[in-house]
Amino acid sequence: MPSPRRMRLLMVAVVLTVVFVLFYSSGMEPETDVSFKGFYEKTKEAMERGTARGQPVINAKTGEKAGHIPADRDGDGDIDGDDKVAAQELQERLQAVEREAKDKANEKSPKPDIPSRIVGVGSSAEGQVKKGQVKAGGEVKEETKEEHEAEVEINSILKKSPVIIFSKSYCPYSKRAKGILLEKYTITPEPFVVELDEHPLGPHLQDYLLKKTGRRTVPNILVNGVSIGGADDIVSLDNEDKLVAKVRDLGQARVEISERFTPGEHQ
Repeated sequence: MPSPRRMRLLMVAVVLTVVFVLFYSSGMEPETDVSFKGFYEKTKEAMERGTARGQPVINAKTGEKAGHIPADRDGDGDIDGDDKVAAQELQERLQAVEREAKDKANEKSPKPDIPSRIVGVGSSAEGQVKKGQVKAGGEVKEETKEEHEAEVEINSILKKSPVIIFSKSYCPYSKRAKGILLEKYTITPEPFVVELDEHPLGPHLQDYLLKKTGRRTVPNILVNGVSIGGADDIVSLDNEDKLVAKVRDLGQARVEISERFTPGEHQ
């Protein structure tokens, strides 16, 4: 009858054998380019170093040797603290092999470019305008001080009212457009008039309006930042009774417009 100690050792050997058999027969797909054969050989070699000198296991029925106890890593015939240290070292070696394999696989994987290297690179770079630059005539150039000041001033002007009239005090076409918008109609909020000939940035504002609205000449009437044209356009819309609808459509709820006089009230 084998002693209880031998029975425990036998059970430990059986459990460890089953675990290793399941591990190597699981058929898991390798994650790296390190071959399964190389990994197996390293593991087998480590196992053999720890088990070849282990305590012999006796078959309870025949009394013959049935192998060695894998847990007896140092081969001194006892399972003690030294065996735990040896087992831990084996585990660390296996983990090191796994990490090395993963690192090699990651090195071969393509890395995404950082954003600073993507901006302005490739076919999408064409037409990109960075801060401090402007696009003119299909070319991107550095923005001048005057251009920047004009942009800031236009943005400030657009906040004055939903309806902006860019005019020149001496221009007869500007006077005609202002006469229709300011005298024939009641517009709320009241349109804001910019006399470009009296503005210190007048020429630069005209250049900016050309870039943004396609019109450099005056008058240039904007409703919510959208140009509805010059004097001829205002006269045409008024004659066709479309001016009110046009301003209301672009002004949306921000603008109220109506004729000051109904037909027959003025001679």
